[in-house]
Amino acid sequence: MKEQVAPKPASARRTCAATARARTGKPARNEPSGVVVLFSAPEGADPGSISPADRETAAVARDVARVLREKSLYQVALVSAESEVGPKLAPYPPRDWVVFNLFEGLDGRVGPDGRSIDDESPAALMIESLGYRFTGADGHALALALNKARTKRLLAKAGVSTPPWAVFRSASQVTPGHVRNLPFPLIVKPVAEDSSVAIDDGAVVADLAELKARVGFVTEQCRQQALAEAFIDGREINVAIWGNPPEALPLAEIDLSAISEPNKRIVGYAAKWNEETWEYSHTPAVCPAQLAEEPARIVRETALRAWSIVTRCWGYGRVDLRLKGETAYVLEVNPNPSIASDAGFARSARAAGLTYEQMILKILSFALEDRRADFSSC
Repeated sequence: MKEQVAPKPASARRTCAATARARTGKPARNEPSGVVVLFSAPEGADPGSISPADRETAAVARDVARVLREKSLYQVALVSAESEVGPKLAPYPPRDWVVFNLFEGLDGRVGPDGRSIDDESPAALMIESLGYRFTGADGHALALALNKARTKRLLAKAGVSTPPWAVFRSASQVTPGHVRNLPFPLIVKPVAEDSSVAIDDGAVVADLAELKARVGFVTEQCRQQALAEAFIDGREINVAIWGNPPEALPLAEIDLSAISEPNKRIVGYAAKWNEETWEYSHTPAVCPAQLAEEPARIVRETALRAWSIVTRCWGYGRVDLRLKGETAYVLEVNPNPSIASDAGFARSARAAGLTYEQMILKILSFALEDRRADFSSC
């Protein structure tokens, strides 16, 4: 899919460039004449076979293109790719175009060995190597964040609280010795998936036998290692973050109070994607979160530290935490989360007083800043 509008006067393309100048104190580098809104979409697929996540990505891309056409005077090209982004970007010289990167890779794409393929981080690396300015995180941050075990190792090394964990290649590795330092209950998830893939009512396990069965399920179904971490029965807090220096937007809480069993209080795949399910309708988000001043400070500081470690304070994203007592445990760091108008990031932006259109334009303005800037503010 490609759509492009006629060129517009350079004098009118000032909103985002002016924002970039204000934030960096420097002129915008080679102010672009157009924006490529790049997103992932299957080519020639039956619409009924497209996953909810991929449908949402396409809808967000159309919304972003609409906002840029209505609220800026850039040329706008809406460009989809199934995997290789380089050829799709070829008609748009990097000197003249900036990429609004919504490419995530297709949900469920697997290689010959049955393992999931990560197209998202290679796409970002390609965009950068071709010389484009682009929104969101770079490929290194995306690859790191996708691997939950690598992320947790870095966080733990830096003294950021994250639940204790272990990684299993197969169910045969689940032995008393391997889990002696892990307190049950545990939650088991694929080590390198997002969107709550393979997280359902059976994800939290209470003993060794259940752990062995669940690790077997994840490794066989997802064809990758399983991560088991201590299940924190606490408040689920999401922190939206953007910019450099990074700014935390108003905190959001996923209200899990309708779930009576403590070990079922999770935000699984159904709660995120299946609108007709009980889980979806009974796990509402509350934003701003109703937290006292001190717990809110702890959550913000923990999230900002985790964000700086994973992303070097670039782009926009969300950090998911569980708050228990006075400790905020980082569960995941999510660069380039959904920016659908009804998703968590946009909800936090609205709570900060921004319209959806203002949020999109601000995300674009970050792409006009120099990524070679000093990161000492992280």
